[in-house]
Amino acid sequence: MNLFRTTLAACAAIIIGTAAIPAAQAAGGGTKPPEYPWSFDGPFGTFDRAQLQRGYKVFREVCSACHAMGLVRFRNLSQKGGPEFTEAQVRALAADFKIMDGPNEQGEMFERPGRPSDAFPKPFPNEQAARAANGGAYPPDMSVLAKARNYERGFPLFLFDILTQYQEGGPDYIKAVMTGYEDPPAGTTLQPGQNWNKYMPGNIIAMPNVLNDGQIEYPKGPDGKPSAPETAKQYAADVTAFLVWAAEPHMEQRKRIGFQVIVFLTLFAGLLYFTKKRIWSRLPEHAPGTH
Repeated sequence: MNLFRTTLAACAAIIIGTAAIPAAQAAGGGTKPPEYPWSFDGPFGTFDRAQLQRGYKVFREVCSACHAMGLVRFRNLSQKGGPEFTEAQVRALAADFKIMDGPNEQGEMFERPGRPSDAFPKPFPNEQAARAANGGAYPPDMSVLAKARNYERGFPLFLFDILTQYQEGGPDYIKAVMTGYEDPPAGTTLQPGQNWNKYMPGNIIAMPNVLNDGQIEYPKGPDGKPSAPETAKQYAADVTAFLVWAAEPHMEQRKRIGFQVIVFLTLFAGLLYFTKKRIWSRLPEHAPGTH
């Protein structure tokens, strides 16, 4: 009985402590990000190819100036389940980057156009150069940023998140931060290089607001209109979806295989149950050794 009470008390402490996490985060600053209707949400969700291609455009024209994405290669952009650019498009996109290569026959390093087999190049030669160009802040690599960033949704949702492997918290957080810049409250003093963001934990962020309405031109449709609204919110959603794909390029395949495994295990469990019933039904009701 004492062991049962001790275990029950420990479980209660864990639940209460987890439920208090959002309150602690709120006390430290940072509003809970709003949920966004992502196309890849849920066990059957898939990437929107057009959105991924727009997201790449936002990354190329805005984010790549400071952020690296060293775990992704240009050839990945043509793979099934991703943006699915054509091979010709990938060659053109890669050639738009300058890659440091060498040494050549003279022992010197040189720049050349990118190739599909190259990884996305770093915008700075080293961390010190990156910090010097960004006021002391170090822009993180964006390869797995969508997996690394998240927020707690609190009790009881955290129980559901564990069971369903909820993964939309990271995208919601990234999109919200990219559109959460505001003037600081009255009486708040920001240091040089600091900005106020209502969704950032602590509300202080070194990255300035880099997205503005009309900043990036999207491809036009047959009617001459942009394929999507050219607004900061749309830019943030598109580049966030692209970062989710970069962090998990085989998400669609994982979901498809996971569903197939669940169906198989369900059928297998049913088969075992009925097999067990059929075998045991043949035994006499009062067979030796039974009660």
